[in-house]
Amino acid sequence: MRILLVAATILEIRPFLAKLIPLGEATGQVSHYQFKNTFIDVLIPGIGMMQTAYHLGKQTAGTKYDLAINAGIGGSYMDHLTIGEVVHVTEECIPEMGAEDGEEFLSLFDIGLMDPDNPPYDKGRLINGSPLKSDRLARIRSVKGATANTIHGNIGSIRKIISMYHPETESMEGAAFLYSCLSDHIPCAQIRSISNYVAERDKTRWNLELAFKNLHKVLWEIIEELST
Repeated sequence: MRILLVAATILEIRPFLAKLIPLGEATGQVSHYQFKNTFIDVLIPGIGMMQTAYHLGKQTAGTKYDLAINAGIGGSYMDHLTIGEVVHVTEECIPEMGAEDGEEFLSLFDIGLMDPDNPPYDKGRLINGSPLKSDRLARIRSVKGATANTIHGNIGSIRKIISMYHPETESMEGAAFLYSCLSDHIPCAQIRSISNYVAERDKTRWNLELAFKNLHKVLWEIIEELST
C-alpha cells in the first residue's frame, strides 16, 4: 500500500515521523518512509491553499496512491468541540471565494460564475462521501469545515461565516486537499485536532501542545490499522 500524508508544517507530525523508517533522501517537499509493508510519502507543502494545491497536484500527477490523509491542527467555530479533540472533516467550503455587493457577500455560485453541482462540488460544497475505510476513523466525530486565507479573529466576520456556511472548523488547507483528492478519485480523510476557538485572537487560550499530542495519537492509530 502507498499512502500520501499531507501536513502544512513538519511541526504538526514530527513525533509521528519519528516512528517510521526513512527511505532515501527527500525530493523537494516530499520525504519517503515505510511502516511494515506500507510506503508513506509525506508532503509538506507549506501553509495555505495555494501552496497545498500546487504541490499536491504535482505529487499526485506523478505517483499513484491508494489513499491520502491530511493531518493538522485547526480552529473550532463551535463550543461543542473541545480543545484537543480530533475530528474528521468530511465537508468543506471556501467562505471568502466570491464578491462583495455593498454589505452583502455573494459566492461565485450565487453570481453564476461557477456551477454548484459541477464535480467535485455538490450543491456548492466539497463533500467526502466515501472516505478511506478505517474503523478508527469511523469513531471520530465528522464535522463541516471552512478553509480560509485569513485566520478569523473579527467577531463580525466570524458571525457572517457562521450564518452563511455553518462550519464547525477552520483551516487554511482543507478545501484544497479535498478538491484534489475528490477530483483524482483518491480515497482520503482530513483529520484535525482542535487547538483553539475561532474568536478574537488570544493565544493564551490556545493549547497547541494538547492538539499536537492528540493528533499524533490518532494518526498513529489509523496508520497502524491500515497497515495490518
